Amino acid sequence: MNTKTDSNTDTKKGDRPRVLLVDDYPDAREMYAEYLEFSGFEVVEAENGMEALQRAVETSPDIILMDLSLPVMDGWEATRRLKADKRTAPIPVVALTGHALAGISEGAKKAGCDAFVTKPCLPEDLVKEIRKILDAQGSADRKVRRSGKYAKSIG
Repeated sequence: MNTKTDSNTDTKKGDRPRVLLVDDYPDAREMYAEYLEFSGFEVVEAENGMEALQRAVETSPDIILMDLSLPVMDGWEATRRLKADKRTAPIPVVALTGHALAGISEGAKKAGCDAFVTKPCLPEDLVKEIRKILDAQGSADRKVRRSGKYAKSIG
C-alpha cells in the first residue's frame, strides 16, 4: 500500500485529513499527491477501482478522489460499490475526470459521487473543493467513522 506523509506540517499524521487518490496515470497521481501533502493532507494512492475498494476499507479515508476512467474496475463501478458498502458509504467521493461531456456530471452523481471536478484542474482548486466538502462533513463525524464506530452506530 502506498501511503505518503508530509514532513512540512506540525500536525500529527493521524490528525490530518486522509485522502484516497485514485488515478491510473502515475504523473497525475504524483502531482496531486505532492500538492495535497504540501497542503496538510495524508495521501493514500490507488491506481484502479478494485484497489480503491481495498484501500478505502483498509485506511478509512476522509474523502476519495476518484478518476472515472480506470483499468480493472472503472471509477463508476467502484463508486457504486463504495456507496453500497456500509463501511465506506459515508465517505465523500469526488469524481476527478478528464471527461467534460454533457451528462458526465449527472452520471457521476447518480453513481454516488458527491462532487465533480474536471481535469486538468489547478491543484489549489482541488484543495479548496476538498476542504469545502470536509468542512461540511465536520471533523467529529470523520473521527467517529475512522474509529470504526460509525457502522456500528447506524446499524
